[in-house]
Amino acid sequence: MERLQKYLARCGVASRRKAEVLISEGHVSVNGTIITEMGFKVSDGDSVLVDGKSIEVKEHVYYVLNKPRGVISTSSDEKNRKSVISILPDEINSYRVFPVGRLDCDTKGVLLLTNDGDFMNMLVGPKSNIEKEYLARVDGIFPKELIGKVIKGFKVDDYVTRPAKLYIEEYDKKNNSSLVRLIINEGKNHQVKKMLDTLGYPVKRLTRIRFGSVTIDGLKEGEVRELTVHEIKTLYGLASSNNFK
Repeated sequence: MERLQKYLARCGVASRRKAEVLISEGHVSVNGTIITEMGFKVSDGDSVLVDGKSIEVKEHVYYVLNKPRGVISTSSDEKNRKSVISILPDEINSYRVFPVGRLDCDTKGVLLLTNDGDFMNMLVGPKSNIEKEYLARVDGIFPKELIGKVIKGFKVDDYVTRPAKLYIEEYDKKNNSSLVRLIINEGKNHQVKKMLDTLGYPVKRLTRIRFGSVTIDGLKEGEVRELTVHEIKTLYGLASSNNFK
């Protein structure tokens, strides 16, 4: 037997944290009884329904999407904006996948998708420490003198960033802009934009080109592919090693 929220995550309904919300709000029933307690345990023989729909454990799947700009990184949206789930092929949506973390609506690039809630929590949890790499077109000519500040970490809002890496890829003096490559190992809300804005160089365009070992090489905007076995094992390895640091 296992806790209900873990079972829901294993079925691909949602991450374990989101599953806890569904339970507490009365969306889940077991054998005809609505369950709202977190400690409730179920077995594979129990009848579990979410909003009246029967669920069952499905094969875990893992994908990477080259997310286009203008698409939100949630499964649904109260404003009826286009979401990453809405642009996926039906055969992928049949597995009830959800995004691993988020990218801003106007940011494109690497976005992982899975129906494995435990896998997602390993990758985006506070201890994950997995590298994310971005290309940012910023307003202004970014000075080399600020690279050291990024490497050491600096205050953004109410926290100090972890040490990161920054490389200047090119200057566009005609349009007064710079292309910088930023590698971070944390994922706070709007972090890359806030970091560069705090340094005085607002982001004009942002692309995530790598998450751990996964890239979007060969993927056009809006295209999706399955992760290879090697990529999945590497992500598990990165997450596991970092969680024990």
